[in-house]
Amino acid sequence: MENKEFKPYISADKNPAEITVTSIILGIILAVVFGAANAYLGLRVGMNVSASIPAAVISMGVIRVLLRRNSILESNIVQTVGSSGESLAAGAIFTLPALFLWAAEGKTVKPDIVEITLIALIGGLLGVFFMVPLRNALIVKEHNTLPYPEGTACSEVLRAGEKGGANASTVFAGMGFSALFKFIIDGLKLVSGEISLTVKGFAGQIGTQIYPAVLSVGYICGAKIASYMFAGGILSWLVIIPLIVMFGSDITLYPGAVPISEIYSSGGAGAIWSTYIRYIGAGALAAGGIISLIKSLPLIITTFAGAMKSVAGTSAHSKERTAKDLNMKTVLISVAILTVLVWLIPAIPVNIVGAIIIVVFGFFFATVSSRMVGLVGSSNNPVSGMAIATLLIATLILKLTGASGIEGMCSAIAIGSVICIVSAIAGDTSQDLKTGFLLGATPKKQQIGEIIGVVASGLAIGATLYLLDSAWGFGTDQLAAPQATLMKLIVEGVMEGNLPWNLVLIGVFIAIFVEIVGIPVLPFAIGVYLPVHLNACIMAGGLVRLGLDKLKRDNKDKVVNDGILFCSGMIAGEGLVGILLALFAVVGFDKVFDLSAKLGLSPLFQNVGGLVLFGIIILSVLKFSLWKKGSKS
Repeated sequence: MENKEFKPYISADKNPAEITVTSIILGIILAVVFGAANAYLGLRVGMNVSASIPAAVISMGVIRVLLRRNSILESNIVQTVGSSGESLAAGAIFTLPALFLWAAEGKTVKPDIVEITLIALIGGLLGVFFMVPLRNALIVKEHNTLPYPEGTACSEVLRAGEKGGANASTVFAGMGFSALFKFIIDGLKLVSGEISLTVKGFAGQIGTQIYPAVLSVGYICGAKIASYMFAGGILSWLVIIPLIVMFGSDITLYPGAVPISEIYSSGGAGAIWSTYIRYIGAGALAAGGIISLIKSLPLIITTFAGAMKSVAGTSAHSKERTAKDLNMKTVLISVAILTVLVWLIPAIPVNIVGAIIIVVFGFFFATVSSRMVGLVGSSNNPVSGMAIATLLIATLILKLTGASGIEGMCSAIAIGSVICIVSAIAGDTSQDLKTGFLLGATPKKQQIGEIIGVVASGLAIGATLYLLDSAWGFGTDQLAAPQATLMKLIVEGVMEGNLPWNLVLIGVFIAIFVEIVGIPVLPFAIGVYLPVHLNACIMAGGLVRLGLDKLKRDNKDKVVNDGILFCSGMIAGEGLVGILLALFAVVGFDKVFDLSAKLGLSPLFQNVGGLVLFGIIILSVLKFSLWKKGSKS
């Protein structure tokens, strides 16, 4: 029901600056930066974080402090454009690296950068256009029902204008510190990036990574989510792996080609994980995504039906500035053109009917995504569950219609990519439109800003994926690409029937057990799937956040939020240096900085140095949150 009494921060009769040269240029820079950084982060850990708030504080720092201007709606356009890069990257990295993985196996050739760009742009633009008719239904009429947590928080950050400079400096400090830490670890290689602990006679392994971005993910997600992931890692690495080695020592178990004892002796617990555990984790993740989707079905159905009714009654001729959307004729023509492009792109070999089905599915999932992020926030948006469901349906349809083999599998991934990006962008656009609704922004201008951000980040994502793949390759220790690997396994399993189904089903029933006992299944399943060292580092960040959450101080919220801003900066800083190091690796320049061999550093020195640096990273978070100047109660 529409809230007739709601008054935005800037009234509709005022017309302050919004889309300016400054806001567009700064927004595009942030879209590309946060898109590349989140692509790197997501390919490492399988998770992304929202870029809206750090983009907002950076824009305020630049516009208010450096340019001496005072336009909150101009800053809002910057974060609208800037945050779209993170969402488009999230949708792309969930699926598209699977095409690179098949190319590495010799099954096909690498996807063309132009095709990647077109898939990203089509998905991103559809996500924006689908939210135009849904804005009035979900953002305006359900203002009191759907809080859109990130969107509301971002509006509060922007309204706290007088503190914008200090907040921006915290984000930039996080970027600088993280860039330095990352360069010491992976550039100079003075310390170890991962430390492991094993016990003689026990096949399990525990340890931690020491990367600032990974710790920051744990801090931002909080102790509960981090603990669920860590618990999944403990189950994999300290329970299932030892059991496999103990009971199957002399057995050759598919997909392994040699006895388990030989696999373990050659590669330790990590070799057992890559041979067996990732299939168990894939089963748990797939089941978790489907369970989340099934649980949401009643809400999905009622939401979609209600949204369609609201769309039918939406007036497109409102005179108020704060109610003006993009022209619906323009939107419909644009969607029609994009539908034809889906049909024409060689990477998506479907007929025009198939293209229409893809677009209809996309609109459905855009509605679902918008409603879900409105209730539980972008971090809990079941994009992976929707992608899994789409891939299962698309692969089955393609197989039944004769599109078998690697061509059919690549087609399924391309279709899934479009839907995944649509869902991610729709969720981000919803949060941004909520911010604009609260502040009194012009929806049409925000929608134009979203389109600009999608185009900028879409043009950059192909080059980013190519650079990262050329430097390290997807599916490696540096870039595990967990979500894309999972999507690849699902498509292969349906199309070729060559999955080790016993292992997959074990993961499925672990997920069902976890759901029955009341533990959130997706973070636990991610923990089962990912290396325990990564989960432990995330857990460390969660414990830092827990300590600050337990403070008994009047300004506890400010301390915690300062930590979030600093950690957001650390994620961006590490991502950017990761991209830079990838560029160095491609041109062969990385050996110039590598001091580990030149100085003859021992593993013991590097491990101790890694632990010391890990402590410094944690202290830096505390320095810019708990011990930040002006944070004392």
